[in-house]
Amino acid sequence: MPITDRLKIHFRRTLRGLWLSRDFRKLWASLTITSFGAQITNLALPLTAALLLQATPMQMGILVALETLPFALFSLHAGVLLDRVRKLPVVIATDVGRGLALLAIPIAAWFDALSIEILFGVGFLCGVQNVVGGAAYQVLLAQMAGRKRLVEANAKISLGETSAALIGPGMAGGLIQALTAPFAIALDAVTFFISALMLRRVEARNDVAHGKGAASMWREIGEGLKLVWRNRTLWGLAWLAGLWQFLHHMQIAVLILFATRDLSLSAGAIGIAYAFGGLGCVLASTFAERLSSRLGIGPVIVHGLILTALGWQAFGLLGGSGWVATLGLGLAMLVFDFGAILYAINYLSLRQAITPDRLLGRMTATMRFLTVASAPVGSLVGGALATGSGAGSGAALVSAGCSEVRGRPDGALEASGTLSVSPFLARVSSAAKTACSS
Repeated sequence: MPITDRLKIHFRRTLRGLWLSRDFRKLWASLTITSFGAQITNLALPLTAALLLQATPMQMGILVALETLPFALFSLHAGVLLDRVRKLPVVIATDVGRGLALLAIPIAAWFDALSIEILFGVGFLCGVQNVVGGAAYQVLLAQMAGRKRLVEANAKISLGETSAALIGPGMAGGLIQALTAPFAIALDAVTFFISALMLRRVEARNDVAHGKGAASMWREIGEGLKLVWRNRTLWGLAWLAGLWQFLHHMQIAVLILFATRDLSLSAGAIGIAYAFGGLGCVLASTFAERLSSRLGIGPVIVHGLILTALGWQAFGLLGGSGWVATLGLGLAMLVFDFGAILYAINYLSLRQAITPDRLLGRMTATMRFLTVASAPVGSLVGGALATGSGAGSGAALVSAGCSEVRGRPDGALEASGTLSVSPFLARVSSAAKTACSS
């Protein structure tokens, strides 16, 4: 028997669930490749600003804010448009768009014309592509997997992304030191072009348009907003996620400055610390499906958020230098990323499961609008705090701000109405069981 036939038989026996779908494997591979590239840019872009261009804390805050501002500007319109068209071509087009935008950084550096304004522009353009392409990918994934396999699909996708998070930061740190940060970003651009080529071969039979072009865009935007407003589970999740994104982007705005200037860590050391976070991501992806089956989706969402709050508080307590600071930062990131991935997998699965197919695009865009609209504000607040009191004090203030989230994980939900932890968890678990079993 030829070796190729033996390999096919082996894979058919060992692969289970969605791994048996050729289209899903291609989607998984393309997203994993771009995740490896993203690890380079996640580290190289802020390092380019902080070390090469000597950006101020406020400029760092503006950079992060511009990357997330498109969620507030374009999410709702993107959701309506996505319901009217097939999603796969949109994902391919936005992959190419992000690749072209990222190439502007190494080209500008080659001609010695790189400036903070160029980074602002690239960050904003990539944010626009992420708003449209990211929402299209989430809807496409839900359509390909089916409702009964949403947790499995999100866990498998997350496993690929988090594997990149485990290996990528160390690789990124080495590449940045060897090539310098701007030129390392060129490799991320290449991964987006490769992803676009791979996705051209995906058939995606369930990728269909549900909306009608003649309908009013504003009326359809209103349908998405009403869906989230009237569904108490979606509204509670949106409130809580919005608060989380505000604090998270306060931390993002100051973390690299804190690591490079207060802790005196090199790009390689920061890459090692980020790899600890990647380990937390892999562990969370590995056990997410098992934990949600045993404990329920609701409890896993809330306790994942509690772990991220503990990680935030650990960032504010960091000190020292050298391997002590690297180890401390790495352990804090491990705890934070473990909780964040547990939360994200179950949060995405739940909101997809309780939404009708024809409204998936609008629901996804509306939720992304409501939850990430606070991110630019958080970034600017983080930059302003670090400008006034230093990056270390800014990290400590983020730590203090999350103490209420840790003590009352549904505090945002209670502020929006009269929900408490137990009723909310009961409703979340009930909604998830009903939707995923239908």
